[in-house]
Parts: sequence; C-alpha cells; structure tokens
Amino acid sequence: MNRVQRYLFFEVFRAVVIIVGGLAILAILAQGLSQTDLIVESRQSALTYFYVVLLGAPQIIALLTPLALFVAGVWALNRIHRDSEIVVAQAAGMTRWQTASPILRLAALAAVVHLSINLWVQPTAQREMRATISDARADLAAALIRPGQFTSASDELTFYARDLNSGELRGIMISDARNPESSVDYLAQSGAIVTVEGTTAIVMNRGQRHELDENDALTILDFEKYTFDLTPFLKEDSDLVLKASDKYLHELFFVDETNYQQINDRERYLSEAHARLTTPLLNIAMALLAVIAVLGGDFSRRGYGRRITIATAGALGLVIVQLAVQSASANNPSLNVAQWIVPLFVVGSGSWLFFQRGRRFSQEREGPAAWSIRSEERPA
Repeated sequence: MNRVQRYLFFEVFRAVVIIVGGLAILAILAQGLSQTDLIVESRQSALTYFYVVLLGAPQIIALLTPLALFVAGVWALNRIHRDSEIVVAQAAGMTRWQTASPILRLAALAAVVHLSINLWVQPTAQREMRATISDARADLAAALIRPGQFTSASDELTFYARDLNSGELRGIMISDARNPESSVDYLAQSGAIVTVEGTTAIVMNRGQRHELDENDALTILDFEKYTFDLTPFLKEDSDLVLKASDKYLHELFFVDETNYQQINDRERYLSEAHARLTTPLLNIAMALLAVIAVLGGDFSRRGYGRRITIATAGALGLVIVQLAVQSASANNPSLNVAQWIVPLFVVGSGSWLFFQRGRRFSQEREGPAAWSIRSEERPA
C-alpha cells in the first residue's frame, strides 16, 4: 500500500476499534446485569463476577464487528471524501480500486479474526464461563456462611452460625426439614464445612441432635463430633450441559451418537456450525456496502446522504436476513445453504456493481478521443 492507502486503512481501523470498543463495553455491561446473582445469591467476589463478564466478550465482539466495520467505513470515507482528499488522490492517478482496497483489506483481516474467534476463542471462553458459573453456584459454603444471619440452601435446610473465625464456625444451628413428619435440629458449639472426595459436609463438634417424631416426642442425642452431609442440597446446574455455542466446530458437525441430547439437537448444531463459517463473510459484505455508499457514484458537493441511507438499509436488511435464515435453519437443515448464499450474493453483486460502475466511469472520463487514439495505436 502507498502512503495514501495506509492513511485510509488506519483511519477506518481506528474508527472500527473505537466503535467496537464502545459498543462492546455497553453490551458487556448489559450482559453483566444478568450475572449479578453471583454476588447477591452465591456471594462470590467482584473478581469472579468481572471474570465471568469478560469471558462473554469474544462472542459480543464477533457479533458487533461487521456492523462496526460498516459504520466506520461510511464515516471515514465520507469525511475524507467531504474534505476532497479522495478527489485529490484520484486526480493524482489513484483508481477506484486503489481507493477502496484499504477498506476491503481491513475487512478481509476482520473476517480472519472473526473466523478465529468463532472457531477457537468463543467456544473456549464459553466453556470456561459456564464452568466458573457452575462452580460459583455450587459453592454452598459461600452461600450458607453469613455470620449472624439465618440462611437457606433450600426449603428443607436452614443454617445459622453466630460467627466465623479463620474457617471455624461457632454457635451452629441446622434445621433439617426433609421429612415433614420428623424434623431434626442440630446445635453445636463449633464446626467447619469440609469437602472430601467431592462430598461437601459440615463437621460439628460438641453439640446435640434434637428430633421430634410423629408422636411429638422429643429425642435429644449428645455428640462430640457429628458430620452432616450437604450433598443432597447442592444445586445441579443446567449450565454444566454444553450448548451449541460452547462446542468446537468438529463437535458441531460430528455429534456423539451415544448422547441422546446431542442426537436430538443435531439440526441445531449443524446450523450453528454453518453460522460459524459464514458470519465472517459479513465483514466483507459490510465493508463493500460502505464503499458503495460513498464511492459508488459520481462526486457531489451536497453529500451522499441518499446513497448512505440506502446502504444503511441494505446493511440492516443483510443482518436481519442472515439471522432469520440462521434461526430457520435450526429446524430445517436444507436452509443451511442459504447461510452461504446470502453473504456471497451481497459480496458478488456489490463487487459487480462497484467495479462495473468504475469501468464505465473511467470510459466516460477518458472520452471518445482516448478510444480513437487507442484504435490508431493498434497494429494493422
């Protein structure tokens, strides 16, 4: 690229980074609101909360990049064109392709990055996010231990501890109501929550076990040490089941034939696989629409509001159609081919329109005299 092309490239690149960064921050903040239960209910640290929110960033960035590329391309090209910089470059001998190539090269680079995110970064981040959320919600100790407060792991368990000092609980009370006809209460001077071979339990020291049987007779049992199993109260989180967005490409195309759920979701997995491969093409289509919006017609001192409006409607329509086709193909696998046709059709028709217009514009600018000179130069 020459100096002018590098200037155009970095102008658009800077705008893309600003737009993607701004929109991604808003989207991440909006997504973060749905994860506040990690702090409120699961009592996790702010570090865990922000870690989970950041793990959702790759998917958001991949979704926003094509639209950001279109907006940045239109904004940068329109500003440069309005300042007559492109007119000067073309007057110096730059062709329409040389003017548009920096934006299309950036689009190709964005498509490669988008594809990399779709194939490796996104599924890895999604898996880590679900594992982190699952571990946080399964952290029964963090949810139960609220010194001086009564807490409930479920409707059947109520827990109280007077205070907590270096992992040791003091003044423990546990109410076990799993059997409505015979509730059991535990009182202990001290104890601790331990996990042994995947089993979570409370080990209580120097306490009593109070049980009220069906005849309302109270039985009191003194103990020096008692282990209360918390495993029945652990929540089984559905997030442990990997969704289509969490799987790698080969897992989407080749499902586990021994897994009933994967066999049942085979069509959805196939739709997701084609979407992973086709959505990067939207970057090239969007960049081409931006180029056509500004450079796709004659120079006008009044601006290009009409062309930009049409191109914007086309860009939004492209995104809507692509999402609609992807959604429909989850139930009808024959529509997966349409996920390829839509962006390729826009790229093909946009390229033909832009370069056909460019050839015609060059012919009109050269005029009939140039054609007569060329015909005279041809050998007899």
